[in-house]
Parts: sequence; structure tokens; C-alpha cells
Amino acid sequence: MNLLIVSSSQRLPSESAKVAEYIAKTSQGYDEIFHLELCRYQLPFWNGESLAKGEDWDEIELRLSKADALVLVTPEWGGMASPLLKNFLLMCDRQTTAHKPALLVSVCSGISGAYPIAELRMNSFKNNKLVAIPDHLIIRDVNNMLGELCSGEHDINLRSRVAYSLHMLKQYSQALSQIRMAHAAQAYPMEQEYAYGM
Repeated sequence: MNLLIVSSSQRLPSESAKVAEYIAKTSQGYDEIFHLELCRYQLPFWNGESLAKGEDWDEIELRLSKADALVLVTPEWGGMASPLLKNFLLMCDRQTTAHKPALLVSVCSGISGAYPIAELRMNSFKNNKLVAIPDHLIIRDVNNMLGELCSGEHDINLRSRVAYSLHMLKQYSQALSQIRMAHAAQAYPMEQEYAYGM
């Protein structure tokens, strides 16, 4: 089982990457855990052409293919998920991502953070067929959370919630691997007619 953690801030360094590194460090039970920091790759804006994904896409697609579960970490900017993450999700196709579970994580320096989760759930998985699990994480006041020197009550509770969400993601990854295997063994007739969600 492999875990791919995608952080999508367009800044270096970023709190999103800090959260992604914490998740990578505390995830358990995977053969391989990889943190993909999107801003370190040269990805073009998606224009609808599958051949125009840029030279870095082959490496990313290989990571996506190997992954059994994903964690998608986005900062909240203006009440929205990062443009980099939305672009990345448009570039993903069902051959590499279908029926793989994703844990959504929103990062916010203030007290908000819910809007990116709602946005991602509403319109980010129709064609790539990722499966957002019911649990999600909102890391509010991120500057004071999940750091090496953080130890307040809220931080302790948050770390416990992160552990629970990662445990649930692992369970979904095991369950959905069965669906992917069954589907590979017996695909639906004329499946290509239903490549895109309604």
C-alpha cells in the first residue's frame, strides 16, 4: 500500500507543506509514503489537451499510479482551494486515480477553512473519479499547530484527530483496493461510454 500526499501552496516555504510533512511523518502501515509539493514542479495550466501536461507530468503520473490513497492539502485563499490543486485535479484522469480514496485537508491561518473542503467535494472529482472519504481535516490557526514546539490543548486534540483521519483513510484504501481489483477483472461492458461523471 502506497500513500501520496499532495500539498498545493504556491509559496515556498508554506504551512501546507509543513502539514503535509507532519502527515507523512505520522502515517502508518504504508509501504511507501511520498510528499508531492506541487509548486516544485512545472505544470502548465490545463487546457483540455491530454498531450499538453508538461515534462514533469510523467513523474507525477507514476506517483499517482502507484498510490493506493491520497491526502490533498490546500491552503484557503479567498475562501477557495488553491488554483494549483484545482489545476492538478483537472490533469488527473481516471486511469490513474479512479476509485482511490482521498483525505481532504484545508489549511488556514485564521478561523475559517471550511470553504475549500466544500469546493473540493462539490466539483473536483467528477471525471478523475477519486473518492473523497467522509472525514476531512481543517487546520485552523496553522501557524501555531503541528509544529515541533506546539503543545497546547488544541494542538494535542488536533494531532489526535489527524491520527484518526489517517486511520480511516487506510481502511478506505484497503476496501477500495478490492473494488479496483474487481473492476480490473470484470469491467462494465462499454465502460468508455461512461468515462465522465454526470
